[in-house]
Amino acid sequence: MKEIIYNYDLLDPKEITETVIRMKVLLFYEENLLLGNENHIFQFPGGHLENGETFEECLKREILEETGIEIQTEEIEKPFLKITYLNKDWPEKGKNRKSEIYYYAIKTKKQPDLSKTCYTEHEKEGNFTIEQIPFVSVIERIKENIPKNKLNETIAPDMIEAITEYQKRGT
Repeated sequence: MKEIIYNYDLLDPKEITETVIRMKVLLFYEENLLLGNENHIFQFPGGHLENGETFEECLKREILEETGIEIQTEEIEKPFLKITYLNKDWPEKGKNRKSEIYYYAIKTKKQPDLSKTCYTEHEKEGNFTIEQIPFVSVIERIKENIPKNKLNETIAPDMIEAITEYQKRGT
């Protein structure tokens, strides 16, 4: 698994006051990559690891909540990428957060089933949808989408990094 660490604030590990772990998945259906789209922000299905939850349980829960697809444990392989951010005074002054994001790839024959999704109020307000984008053009689509929301300037580079790393693996 490739690991990337961003530590622009030059934090010493001893200065970290909290750690947040997130799972993200490149979820393939046929030749398409399934992406969430909220307020013109593309994102991979995924989210925060909850207390007492395994990585696999988190992935299964998040995929179901966002796509309505029920993934089985045997469909989950090891993560292929981990990106870590060390941020001073984030999310507020006096807190130094370590964010670990694990990227997985899952191929499924199951279509999204919106009747099984469970969106947060924030996602509902942001008109969260699932889009199926042909994998061969997904990086181009992500780049075209960047000007539509300022948050894309932060999120899109990590998405492109994950897709590029996945492509290098030849899977």
